Amino acid sequence: MEDAKDGRRETDAIAPGDRRGFLTRAAAVAVGALVALVPGAAGLVVFLDPLRRRSRTSDFVRVGSVDQLPADGMPRRFAVLAAHEDAWSRVPLRPVGAVYMCRGPDSDRVVALSAVCPHAGCFVTFQDQEGTFRCPCHGSRFERTGERIDPGSCPSPRALDALATELREQRNEEGQPVLGADGRPRREIWVHYQNFRAGSPAKIPVE
Repeated sequence: MEDAKDGRRETDAIAPGDRRGFLTRAAAVAVGALVALVPGAAGLVVFLDPLRRRSRTSDFVRVGSVDQLPADGMPRRFAVLAAHEDAWSRVPLRPVGAVYMCRGPDSDRVVALSAVCPHAGCFVTFQDQEGTFRCPCHGSRFERTGERIDPGSCPSPRALDALATELREQRNEEGQPVLGADGRPRREIWVHYQNFRAGSPAKIPVE
């Protein structure tokens, strides 16, 4: 009986030490694993950071309506407003650029030209009296169609960049067409707005 009691006492005396050793080793393993995970976690945070992800705007944005364009085909400048989005948030409409648009007498076709000069990225202006575009930075001049005037001496390496357009019927909150003064549905102009690389003879989109 004494031996049994002594055996129990010896076991009780050793077991707490073993438990403490086990807990110490387990804690060390846990701390080591945590330290190893920190760089990976930091990298994951950086990867998931929405500010580091490429933002995007919609391909086609509403710029105006057909009845805002003069029937004589003279270009009119419009600001391009688009929503800015990333993985987690959406910023309200804000200016992202400008375009010049004109239409023919039948209003069936709308031409949109980027207001950015392909030479160095300055904004061109339309000279009403001359009927031409001019860049105030380096003097590049363009026809009303966007083609360069005197390509041999024009600083711009290419014509003004044409942009794709779509005409869509304007509708109210109930989904019904909005009628214009002529009784026909008003048509909105949607533009596929893009920026292109400056200084290049080729029309290369900038992502």
